[in-house]
Amino acid sequence: MFLSRRSSRDKASQYVRGVTFPSHLRKAQQGNERPKDPKLWPYFQDGLRRIDYVLTYHVQKPQSTRKQSSKSCLCCKFRREQSNPPAHEDPELAAQEQRLDYHDDDQRLRREEFEENLREMGLEMEREEGVSVGFLKIHAPWEVLCREAEFMKLKMPTFKKYEVSHGSSIVEKVNMFMQKVTAPLQPNVGENRMENVKHLSYPFSREKMYVILILSLQILYEEWASYSIFYKYQPIGLIRKYFGEKVGLYFAWLGVYTQMLIPAAIVGVIVFLYGCATVEDNIPSMEVCDERNNITMCPMCDRACSYWKLVTACGTARASHLFDNAATVFFAIFMALWGHYLFPLFFTFKLVLSPAYVGNCFLCFSQSHPRAEYEFHVMKKSLKKEQSPKSLFLLCVFVCSMQICVTLAIVFGVVLYRVSIMTALHMSSTPTFRTNIRATVKTTAAIINLIIIIIMDEVYGAIARWLTIMEVPKTDKSFEERLIFKTFILKFANAFTPIVYLAFFRGRIIGRPGKYIYVMGSYRMEECAHAGCLMELCIQLCITMLGKQLIQNNLFEIGVPKLKKMLRQRKIDKKHQEELNKTLHRHEKDHFLGPFVGLNPEYMEMIIQFGMVTVFVASFPLAPLFALLNNIIEIRLDAKKFVTELRRPIAVRAKDIGIWYTLLRGLSKVAVIVNAFVIAFTSDLIPRLVYQYMYSPDGTLHGFVNHTLSYFNVSHFQPGTEPMEPMHLGYKVEVCRYKDYRDPPWSATPYEFSREFWAILAARLAFVIVFQNVVMLMSDFVDWLIPDIPKDISIQIHKERNLIVELFMKQERGKKYRNTIGDPSPQPLRSRPSSQA
Repeated sequence: MFLSRRSSRDKASQYVRGVTFPSHLRKAQQGNERPKDPKLWPYFQDGLRRIDYVLTYHVQKPQSTRKQSSKSCLCCKFRREQSNPPAHEDPELAAQEQRLDYHDDDQRLRREEFEENLREMGLEMEREEGVSVGFLKIHAPWEVLCREAEFMKLKMPTFKKYEVSHGSSIVEKVNMFMQKVTAPLQPNVGENRMENVKHLSYPFSREKMYVILILSLQILYEEWASYSIFYKYQPIGLIRKYFGEKVGLYFAWLGVYTQMLIPAAIVGVIVFLYGCATVEDNIPSMEVCDERNNITMCPMCDRACSYWKLVTACGTARASHLFDNAATVFFAIFMALWGHYLFPLFFTFKLVLSPAYVGNCFLCFSQSHPRAEYEFHVMKKSLKKEQSPKSLFLLCVFVCSMQICVTLAIVFGVVLYRVSIMTALHMSSTPTFRTNIRATVKTTAAIINLIIIIIMDEVYGAIARWLTIMEVPKTDKSFEERLIFKTFILKFANAFTPIVYLAFFRGRIIGRPGKYIYVMGSYRMEECAHAGCLMELCIQLCITMLGKQLIQNNLFEIGVPKLKKMLRQRKIDKKHQEELNKTLHRHEKDHFLGPFVGLNPEYMEMIIQFGMVTVFVASFPLAPLFALLNNIIEIRLDAKKFVTELRRPIAVRAKDIGIWYTLLRGLSKVAVIVNAFVIAFTSDLIPRLVYQYMYSPDGTLHGFVNHTLSYFNVSHFQPGTEPMEPMHLGYKVEVCRYKDYRDPPWSATPYEFSREFWAILAARLAFVIVFQNVVMLMSDFVDWLIPDIPKDISIQIHKERNLIVELFMKQERGKKYRNTIGDPSPQPLRSRPSSQA
């Protein structure tokens, strides 16, 4: 069953033409008349009681009566038609119809019990059944709404208003200046668009609120769900009023996150442009590309690979400098502060200062009611019979551990693919295959990883939901938090395990020439290029991020709904579809819209993106730019989906984004540590600094490439691992070079780690410690400099509390005065009715 409580744009266009209304509608608004035609308004058959909610259910009827449809009210007794079977009836068909009758009776009895409970709550209902779908229209009387609002202790804003003085400080002047600058970016939902809504809002009436909803939907379609106004702010206040606070919080968070990506994207582009401008002056790249050095490198694989010249890695060395340069450290520190504190700080400020939450954010509440599944299990006492909480917890841990092991196995399979394909390409006799072997292997492996990640995301999502259902959480909040946590762990491991392998493990467990480490007998572990694994990490991160955004997020969100809609329309011819559009009621049309599955998928894709932007941003400075471009499209895409393609979700009160904020803070802290290790161990920044200040004869990087290469005597190859074509370069090779810090073969300790290796390792560990402490100190300084809650908002909260006390004091004084004059009739507090009551 679903709740349908929305009005589509085509319906709104019948009533709204700018700010004008049909004459009969204006007449109904001015007087106390109500439209009597239930087709014009969402009313019961009597034309008096308005439809507030619509519940739907599937009707399963026997074959003999399935073609019949009936409409009946709950005030009349629901009678099931019985028809005499034909003289020559098929026994199998009769048995099938009998089973359908039993199933239908069981579902009908459950529905009747549910409807009886609704009637006991004071709700009024009317049923409407078609061929395969039944609708239960519900009307909530005003007395029921008031009673439930009292039980929920629903707080409503008062008529009294007050002004908060902003003072004359520099910060406030800057804020006023920014408001004037950003005025053209504000959506057109101001006084000129909502003038009619204001005079319709009070006194409260259902007809006027229905007109307000139609106006709001029309404005949302024009000022929010349009790609042509991508540069404007979102109408958060209107989104919150129409879809509820939970949906409003999501779009407010998404808007703030997108705004915060703008400075990060600008700094990332500057870092990339700095690398492009200084690539010609980079001494290590110039030494690699200098053919006069004539450096012969050791084979990259056994037997099939031969010796090669270092100058062939010139392109990779120059490309690595675009992302691995002196500005990388500055950018990593900036992004660590951005993700660790500045983003949550700006997020808090924008949500508190947003007109959607001022006066509501601190007063709203979140009640947790037991889930129906939990009550059913308690009633049947099946929790003790099935599994204990301890065994369920162990089962969840076991399944999650197994899924993470599956992810590791997949990464290992991709590693074997890279090793085997590289060997096969080296053995190929086709010159085309032997060129650009590294680029081919890197790109294809990254694409394979992307495809596996997209497929396993769906699998892990289903497994997480299955585990959460087995736990039978007590409340909806507990169910949602457990589901989110499991899904996040599995999907985060699925997306980032290949990246973690490239950043911290590849090229560090390979051994050395003559004593390589093998897996599965004959597969030699792969090594990084001469310029390091940072370039390969950048390629993997770029393909994964862009692929998930373009394919999994945008293409699936656009293509799959369009495909489903096209398939539904193909089943109905155009003439019949036009007739249905004219005859069907609003709730019947909404039944054909897509169901609202919640905000968890939307949050999850943004959280994974946030992790890619912050955790490994030191290897890919352009990640914030691509995330910004994606989110600009994502906001309007989600808006169009919510306004035109999905059933209107039930409004849910919320005061924050819940567990997602905790995950954001956790990712921001992890990003500080990971970026420190990426700069220290994956890039060549620390080896360059150590060489320049400890081993360089002139204090420059001249000779750095030769300093990073060790010597190997080719006569020390293990039997059966030497190259099959030792004369591939045209001369006999006696000594080859490989990237590592080891003693030469003619030293007293051949092939052992040299003193330079231990010095660089100590410098790397020291950098990690210093980097983390610098970031934490700067975060603490910003925390001390800027308060958690702005001063004007704290003053507003204080005034709101004082106003409530003042109103209650006036109420008490009024009671005493009435008692003295003998008038016991109470006078209610003057409070503004809330649309969420």
